Amino acid sequence: MMKHVRLFSAAVFAMLFLAAPAFADSPHWVNTSASISQTTGALDVAFKVAGLGSNVLDTITLNATASAVYQCFNNGGKNPKAGNKTTVTAPVSNSGSFPSGKNGAISSTISVDPPAQGSFSCPSGQTLYLQSVSYTGVSLSDTSGAGNASISGTFSALSIHIQI
Repeated sequence: MMKHVRLFSAAVFAMLFLAAPAFADSPHWVNTSASISQTTGALDVAFKVAGLGSNVLDTITLNATASAVYQCFNNGGKNPKAGNKTTVTAPVSNSGSFPSGKNGAISSTISVDPPAQGSFSCPSGQTLYLQSVSYTGVSLSDTSGAGNASISGTFSALSIHIQI
């Protein structure tokens, strides 16, 4: 009987204490949220990823498709010609390295800027403004093994007026 008790105790000890490190490193996304900066037009994505282990440096990548409308305005604040605007749609991406610290989690924010206006420019006496921007297909990925986190929806700022 004592032999069975010792064997059972050894098995419980092994399951509780020796297997624990395998459970400590199971990367997963805890939460994500997205918003657009009204002063820059950038998409800001707040995230938390956990289960990384202590002091792990994780590379997070934000990907999206962005559509931005740029328009020229004269010094009086008017847009004199309907042809003085352009819409640019392009994939946007940004990566950053984030340390997990002792608790094995990262809570931070990563951002992507709207696509640039390309070769579009304003005539003399007019100034270029970002008028609207929207982001779709937003996703996060990492190098720790948490996989991809898709953030569903379209994120739009339709009535901004940001000087470029």
